[in-house]
Amino acid sequence: MNILITINDAPYGSERAYNALRLAGSLAKREGVEVRVFLVGDGAACAKSGQKVPQGYYNVQTMLSGVVRHGGVVGVCGTCMDARGITEAELIEGTHKSTLDEWTSWTAEAQQALVF
Repeated sequence: MNILITINDAPYGSERAYNALRLAGSLAKREGVEVRVFLVGDGAACAKSGQKVPQGYYNVQTMLSGVVRHGGVVGVCGTCMDARGITEAELIEGTHKSTLDEWTSWTAEAQQALVF
């Protein structure tokens, strides 16, 4: 099964990105499930490396790295990165600068598409 999860919200402030990544991480661990995550808008900041959070608080970087470690593919909207001053060198290892064309293909190929 091919599942696309699109995250629009910033990594912190609301719990949408947190909950989307909890689900993505759980799905990525399942056999026969291919997970793709596309970060768009303020969600692009989820892939910025070097996140430091208070002790005991969730860390979106760690969660996103877990998705990648379990075979998930993570694309980050290049236009959204540029608008927020995020460079490719600042992206979490295993994520990549992406395009509208790739997001479109992922959406067309997905058996399920979830938007957070």
